[in-house]
Parts: sequence; C-alpha cells; structure tokens
Amino acid sequence: MKILDRLKKRAIIPGLKSQSKEGVLEELAKPLAEISHIPVEDLVQVLLEREHLGSTGIGGGVAIPHGKVKSLRSLLIAFGRSEKGIDFEAIDGKPTHIFFLIITPEDSTGMHLEILAKISKLLKDNTFKEELMAASDREEIYEIIKRVDEEF
Repeated sequence: MKILDRLKKRAIIPGLKSQSKEGVLEELAKPLAEISHIPVEDLVQVLLEREHLGSTGIGGGVAIPHGKVKSLRSLLIAFGRSEKGIDFEAIDGKPTHIFFLIITPEDSTGMHLEILAKISKLLKDNTFKEELMAASDREEIYEIIKRVDEEF
C-alpha cells in the first residue's frame, strides 16, 4: 500500500499552529473530516481515546496518532509538521515535530497495521525526517513522501 494513495495534498499541514496534543489532533483531523464527511469532533474523540491508552509519540521527534472509526469507508492519512515542536508525551520525553495521523475503518486491522508499520519504518530514516523538516511547503513535503513511497 502506498502512503499517497491515502494522503491527499490538502491533508498536509506544513506549519502546525497548536501547542497542545488535543489541538494538534484537531488540526490534523480537520482535513480528514472534510474528506470523509465525519465530524471533526468524532475523529478527535477517537484519537484522544487511543492516546489515553498510551501516547503515540514514538520518540525521535515523531508521532503517529491513529484510531478506528466505525462510519469510515477507507483508510485516510494526514501529515503535519511543527518546527517548534510539541509536547506530545513522547516516550523519549522530547518535543514532537513530525506527525502522520491515520484513521481507519473499524474492521480494517490488516490495512491499519500495514500502513502503521510502513510509516514507522520510513520514520526511522533520519535523512527522511530531516528532508521533511527542511521542506519549504506542502508541495515539497508531498514530493519527498512520493519519492520514498515509490522506493519502499
């Protein structure tokens, strides 16, 4: 599965404005709410419920918030970047800069795990993370993800 099959350009936010976990989740969920026609509040609630189980801040400046939504038809991804960094309660205690948010239909465990594993593996590459942080805009971020998506 390709990331860009599920990540639309309008769901790429190169400059997250919020400084709180809930705010970031809402910012990232907004374009997915528009795409899926599911209220943003419903998406944020699912994501916060998942965060209560344990932070999706995996360390190294990265978080992969995710959740399953009953009324969703297909997996959707959003990307966000915070240059300043956000306290996302990451396992290493450091600020989080790069976010890939994933929402999946409730019954799609295999697809959910597959994309989660792919994104996790890509984000272990420091060069990829550095390129995402250095990108000047949404278009450049899209092209960087496209390149690694095709290589993977």
